[in-house]
Amino acid sequence: MFGLSLIKAPQRAARLFKRLGAEKSGVSIVEFALVLPVLLTLGLFGTEIARMATINMTVSQIALSLADNASRLGQTDNSGVTPTITEDNVDAVLAGALRDGQSIGLEASGRVILSSLEYDDFTGRQFIAWQRCQGDLDVDSDYGNDTDKNGLSGTPITGMGDTSSEIRARSGQAVMFVEIEYEYSALFENPFGSGDKTLRKEAAYLIRDDRNLTPGLTGGNSDSACD
Repeated sequence: MFGLSLIKAPQRAARLFKRLGAEKSGVSIVEFALVLPVLLTLGLFGTEIARMATINMTVSQIALSLADNASRLGQTDNSGVTPTITEDNVDAVLAGALRDGQSIGLEASGRVILSSLEYDDFTGRQFIAWQRCQGDLDVDSDYGNDTDKNGLSGTPITGMGDTSSEIRARSGQAVMFVEIEYEYSALFENPFGSGDKTLRKEAAYLIRDDRNLTPGLTGGNSDSACD
């Protein structure tokens, strides 16, 4: 009997392999196991790209909104005297920008810089009359500040913004120029090279109404010094 079993063993093995070869019930699970890593990687990468695009758009909208709000300062002044802008006015619009960016942690991960670009009639130069900042990210303006690039001394500037479309102020006017830098933290690490990035946005608006530019900002100390 033992010898007979040995003789039939190859036949049983052949029948077993034949049945396995004809078996189709496990094909789907094997295919899924092979494709799953690819689908998972593409899904995570797509989620990362969508999140980055959303935050990038949010930062851009905050920059535009801040420049617009800063350009409207003084519009509600009903006195017959051309209004001046106070430190409290500027602190308020900067605080509003940080509030708009609460959902992305703009205050902790970003820096908002608001500058008043003006024209000096005596020297014929563009200059930064005043500059205020909010946010914990330690970065400076790409165009200098109100100390080393003013209308009377320091390094001259020709304007602000990209050199191909540089923005300049005219006599008696001011441009509210906004710079925002934001450190984007990636959700996932992936082989496509997407990771932490610095998002930078700029926006500018010409002031909407007459504004007394001579004294600069008035009203005491600022909570938004660019230290």
